[in-house]
Amino acid sequence: MFRRRFRMRRELFLYIVDAVGIQSKYFKQRFDAAKRMGLSPLQKCIVAIRILAYGTSADIVDEDIKIGESTAIESVFRFCRAVINAFGGLYLRRPTNADVQRLL
Repeated sequence: MFRRRFRMRRELFLYIVDAVGIQSKYFKQRFDAAKRMGLSPLQKCIVAIRILAYGTSADIVDEDIKIGESTAIESVFRFCRAVINAFGGLYLRRPTNADVQRLL
């Protein structure tokens, strides 16, 4: 069910959540001003991946995951930044001449 919904293995998703949590303090669960536990890193990452993967609007994920529209938008922005910081050097690089030749 997880693989069908998110189009990735659960282990890969948890690896991304851990890497994003290391890069950004936003993806760590903290207490809010009322001394209640805030949103979990899983909730924030699920929202970001759903919005990016399916192109849904931020207010639609509120019904499923119970996150407000402004928090969903901020989660997407910070998720993208954290993914670039965590995986940019390895996966998001300019292709070399050898890469171009292999692709052609």
